[in-house]
Amino acid sequence: MTNEGRGRTALVTGASAGIGEAFARELARHGFDLVLTARRRDRLDALAAELEAKYGVRTLRVVEDLADPGAPPRLIGRIHAEGMQVDFLVNNAGYGVAGTFVETSWREQADFIQVLVTSCAHLTHLVLPRMRERGFGRIANIASIAGLLPGTIGHTLYAASKAFMIKSSQSVALEMRGTGVTATAVCPGFTYTEFHDVIGIRAQVSKLPSFMWMSSEDVAADGYAATMRGDIVCVNGPVNKGIAALGKLLPEAVALKLMEKRSGSFRKG
Repeated sequence: MTNEGRGRTALVTGASAGIGEAFARELARHGFDLVLTARRRDRLDALAAELEAKYGVRTLRVVEDLADPGAPPRLIGRIHAEGMQVDFLVNNAGYGVAGTFVETSWREQADFIQVLVTSCAHLTHLVLPRMRERGFGRIANIASIAGLLPGTIGHTLYAASKAFMIKSSQSVALEMRGTGVTATAVCPGFTYTEFHDVIGIRAQVSKLPSFMWMSSEDVAADGYAATMRGDIVCVNGPVNKGIAALGKLLPEAVALKLMEKRSGSFRKG
């Protein structure tokens, strides 16, 4: 354990599992008090109890569904009411919508946009003024290498949402230059989490070679270090860095054709 975050508080969305849970552990290891939010109270309670006992950090658990547009201001209002402030924001909450755009309902897509795009921008907008006033703040937007590559067949808005997180991180980082506030887009690739089980594609992605996968703990540790340094874009791991670099070098028509061919590896059907 280090004391890097002692006296500071981190807010982690989607903290009940996967990269969010791993990021919460990493932040607690560095001494940050935590605000943990997700939809599952039992998992938040269990994680909070563990981190309080192991690291002696303070935790606040707030059950919210970020598909509700009123969730971000309620969440920040609750934090301030508890006498806490957000020094480190991890916009991690997310999921995938299986199926093609025309096969899914607009309600599914609208909720997806609210969680992965609008709520992230809203929370960032809510915490930035106080961060700037204090002269310290860190924003970690958990994006994906999908945001650096062509779109796929199925999960239609997933890559688009991650590209938004990358571009908005870059803009916020530039706007906050010299204030002590930074923004980082953390871009993992295939990561061992519940994500693929929830959207029903575990069988497909399990066929991918093991070297393409990272643990959520490694993604969180790498992402935390990059965010604390103030890196604007962090692509996790050498394999993902290679894929992202290749995506920049290939002609667009070739990259699209390759993505079309490989889309079956990470979708239903």
